[in-house]
Amino acid sequence: SIMRKRKTTDSSTDLSEGRENLRLKQEVGLISGVSLIAGTMVGSGIFMSPEWVLYHMGSPASSLLIWASCGLLAMLGALSYAELGTIIKESGGEYIYILRIFGPLPAFLFAYSSVILVRPGSLAAVCLSFAEYAVALFYPGCASPQIVIKCTAAACILLLTIINCLNVKLVTSVMNIFTAAKLLALLMIAVGGLVLLAKGHTQNFQNGFQNTTAGIAPIGVAFYQGLWSYDGWNNLNYVTEELKKPEVTLPRAVMIAIPLVTCLYLLVNVSYFAAMTPSELLSSGAVAVTWGDKVLGSWAWLISLFVVLSTFGSSNGTFFSGGRLCYIAAREGHMPDILSMAHVRRLTPSPALMFTSAMSLIMILSGSFTTIVNFFSFIAWFFYGMTILGLLYLKIKKPELPRSYKVPIVIPIIVLVAAVYLVLAPIIDQPKFEFLYLILFTLSGIIFYLPLVRFKYHPRFLQRITLHLQLLLEVAPTARNKN
Repeated sequence: SIMRKRKTTDSSTDLSEGRENLRLKQEVGLISGVSLIAGTMVGSGIFMSPEWVLYHMGSPASSLLIWASCGLLAMLGALSYAELGTIIKESGGEYIYILRIFGPLPAFLFAYSSVILVRPGSLAAVCLSFAEYAVALFYPGCASPQIVIKCTAAACILLLTIINCLNVKLVTSVMNIFTAAKLLALLMIAVGGLVLLAKGHTQNFQNGFQNTTAGIAPIGVAFYQGLWSYDGWNNLNYVTEELKKPEVTLPRAVMIAIPLVTCLYLLVNVSYFAAMTPSELLSSGAVAVTWGDKVLGSWAWLISLFVVLSTFGSSNGTFFSGGRLCYIAAREGHMPDILSMAHVRRLTPSPALMFTSAMSLIMILSGSFTTIVNFFSFIAWFFYGMTILGLLYLKIKKPELPRSYKVPIVIPIIVLVAAVYLVLAPIIDQPKFEFLYLILFTLSGIIFYLPLVRFKYHPRFLQRITLHLQLLLEVAPTARNKN
């Protein structure tokens, strides 16, 4: 076998005497694919991160360079993933690629850290920013109470759980509608900035590199904040089995969505700097709202409304792909069996979605936006780098593998170098115990891997719990979609 054999076989369910196979539906086409990528990328980041990128870089011009570099890196990473997605046509993103190329232990550690920490943390951060903007409408001129923000974020997660458990078509419809709304919001800000530039508001771009920060760690952390806004470039690889014609849809969706989002991000940042001085931008808790107050006047509430719609849509995309990771890992035997099941009528992986929801609620109670972003980026880019290393291995050692799409080898090499830099830079320049805790948490997965996966020890009481939950939730095991 050219790649490691699956540890599990396709399972089927006795839904009737005819022994039907229960599968997730292939309902994600090109438009929905573009919406999933762009809709997840355009969320809280572009409305929260600009001040933090400026804070770490020190000047408007260097901040714009970071935003452009982040867009280029996301594009190169997504193109590399598109080739992987045409070789290994299974859902699960990094998890499934690491499993098929490197084997079960590193894949389990990825699933363990992602399902429990990274993906729920990402969803929690987006929902917290959604709540911050939504609640701000009711507390004009003063800071919103943290308890209200966290309760609103929790309500957002519960609503997303219901939507995603009901129907895949409903989820993709929500994604399409909210993606259109958020692109309209970015377009409004971009056009407003061009009008300001035409009126001569260019003072922030004169000596644009003045006060630029030099240092390995500040640039690395600035990249973390910028790349947070581009997070979602890999989301389509998590739902490959639900794509119509993945060998065509995957690369096309990437090539449409990421350049579109990058151009809009650059124009929006230019607009921010045209409307505000660097000191005003740094002191703004919600940069888009401050921009609206300065440029739109009495119509500023439109920006708050669009930001709320944008972050909700992004939360929906993050939840959609995060639930699939949990589901695929369970289907491969790396998570409890109940998480690998789908609702017998709605054909959605509802147990995995509920588990992701529960973990995200815990994150909301314990974390803040900036800390979640930095920790998410550190662990995520470690595994992105491992995945890209896997692609390089396949390109060099297994060139005979059938693939409908190829990227030049220099592209994954650039992404791998960037991933190594993003992981090592903050540790080398300004080591923090938090990064050590993250590494130790990831490695602690070995404690669970050895008895539960390697030696297949399954306590009988867990089997009873699985059976009762299966009856309660009306779910059954699923088979893979054959692309």
